[in-house]
Amino acid sequence: MDFLPEKIDKYVVSHTEDEPQLLQELSHETWQKVMVPRMLSGHFQGRVLSMISKLVNPKNILEIGTYTGYSALCLAEGIQKNGTLHTIDKNEELIDFQKKYFDKSPYKNQIKQHVGRALDVISTLDEKFDLVFIDADKSNYSNYFHAIIGKMNKGGVILSDNVLWSGKVIEEIKPKDVDTPALIEYNKLLKNDARVETVLLPIRDGLTISRVV
Repeated sequence: MDFLPEKIDKYVVSHTEDEPQLLQELSHETWQKVMVPRMLSGHFQGRVLSMISKLVNPKNILEIGTYTGYSALCLAEGIQKNGTLHTIDKNEELIDFQKKYFDKSPYKNQIKQHVGRALDVISTLDEKFDLVFIDADKSNYSNYFHAIIGKMNKGGVILSDNVLWSGKVIEEIKPKDVDTPALIEYNKLLKNDARVETVLLPIRDGLTISRVV
């Protein structure tokens, strides 16, 4: 679902910071070689992630859902020089693809790749995080939130992607749909949990910004 008219969307992108060359290459190869390339953050949302990261200037970043590494590289643009970005994905087949582009970036020594079940990996991380990006299986969003909230620094930011789920969050739920109900509950959780203050941005497929208070 497109939430903006096509002409407005193109205007928005054309008046947004240019996509870095390395990310253009990553995007092109993703669309050539990887299944479901629409999962890629892409130019506009990538620049949003980059801007938020630069504003937060995090020491430690956690990303849940690496895919081909586009969003990780965007988030890394704001990281402190002595900081670390942990990124988790269950698909081990994409590790080499991710690493190729991570190694080409200025952040190659700051990005740590993890393969496996995100909840298991999160439990092994001792760091406190300033920025977290959740973009994995929707049915576990609430579980991810509960797993990371105690690992957040005060003032830290949690970003949650796809929270509008192509508009399905306001439509009648289909019988076998487990993701939409999970996202509806997650959106309520972020709105009502006193540990965060939340704004849901209706850009692309919905991006929520939650600040730890």
